[in-house]
Amino acid sequence: MTENLPTVVISKSAIAAVVFDMDGVVTQTATVHAAAWKALFDEYLAEVARRERGRSARSDERRTEGIDVTYAPFTQADYLRFVDGKPRYDGVRDFLASRGLSLPWGDPSDPPEAETVCGLGNRKDRYFHRLIDEHGVQAYPSTIALIDELKRAGVRIAIVSASRNTTKILEAAGVRGLFEAQVDGEVAVHLGLPGKPDPAMFVEAARRVGAVPARAAVIEDAVAGVEAGRRGGFALVIGVDRGGNREALAAAGADAVVSDLAEVRVGD
Repeated sequence: MTENLPTVVISKSAIAAVVFDMDGVVTQTATVHAAAWKALFDEYLAEVARRERGRSARSDERRTEGIDVTYAPFTQADYLRFVDGKPRYDGVRDFLASRGLSLPWGDPSDPPEAETVCGLGNRKDRYFHRLIDEHGVQAYPSTIALIDELKRAGVRIAIVSASRNTTKILEAAGVRGLFEAQVDGEVAVHLGLPGKPDPAMFVEAARRVGAVPARAAVIEDAVAGVEAGRRGGFALVIGVDRGGNREALAAAGADAVVSDLAEVRVGD
């Protein structure tokens, strides 16, 4: 029951705008992204491991030096640490680097079969679209309730996502019309905005609804997003822990960490 939950208050006199992250905060798509990333990396790591085993007799030596770790399956901890909240290609690069692997960057037009950072990123996007088409998209009811409460209080609402699929996802969830401004992966490319943990996308979203960071709040579920909110000088940064990330969100600079936005209310 929500009345027994600890409560975080967004003051309508101090906060003129709230910038919401999308995946994992507004829409229940963080788990879909995680599944798509796992499908991509498990497939790719298995491909590389097979090549290494067949390449030369030295593969046996490498196996004793950690090859099993290098090519171990992608985990939820990997998702949270290396790809969550980041632009897709940055996530590919950073995860591969964590396993001691590197690829040419390539070009965003690379096909999903290309063995480049962009090619793998595009393969992940193919997995993601397939999962969305099969299962649809749901919004978090508590988030929608909070947005409605904020709007009644006169607080402006914006949304940020590194995804270039933001419009498709919001439309699939039936919530696109809730947001007065949208700064997504397409906008970031057009304006040359760096991705999280740089605060540029959050600052731009606040600007589009007439607010400065010192009078705005950020709500995020990714460590990179919380760090972006803190670095951007936002008045309030709320972390949303959907499972196992509470300490990391707090360490990144969240003013408060909640399990669900039912724990947040609007006050004077």
